[in-house]
Amino acid sequence: MRISTKGRYALAAVTAIARTAEDSISLAQLSNSLGISKLYLEQVFSLLRKSGLVASIKGPHGGYRCNSTPSKLTLWEILSSVENGLLDPSEPTVPDSSPDIEVALNSVVFGPLDEAVRGFLESVTVQDLLNEADSQLSEQAYMQNM
Repeated sequence: MRISTKGRYALAAVTAIARTAEDSISLAQLSNSLGISKLYLEQVFSLLRKSGLVASIKGPHGGYRCNSTPSKLTLWEILSSVENGLLDPSEPTVPDSSPDIEVALNSVVFGPLDEAVRGFLESVTVQDLLNEADSQLSEQAYMQNM
């Protein structure tokens, strides 16, 4: 499994807007703070909005905010909303010449691997990302004060 740039940007952007809690944040602000193209963020947020993970707020103080609390929003929800074929079935390996090996590969390797990846992504929340980011900020501040 490989997470695309779109998926990585979605994770970073949702984490950044979750940090703002109830306030909304504009794509221009996100673009500036994360160093991601505003045009690219528009594509990402279009998909996130369609999936119901974020809401757009109109008006002079508009922008985007999360529709869920960070502790309930999983990485699986975010990535599956922006990634095409996050866990597409693996390509057949030797289905015609050795169907027994093909079944063995799918039942022992590829199936369990997909389940493990999905289970992991469902177990990690945006709150986990926020906690780690806050920890990194504290560590950086400590190192600067030494």
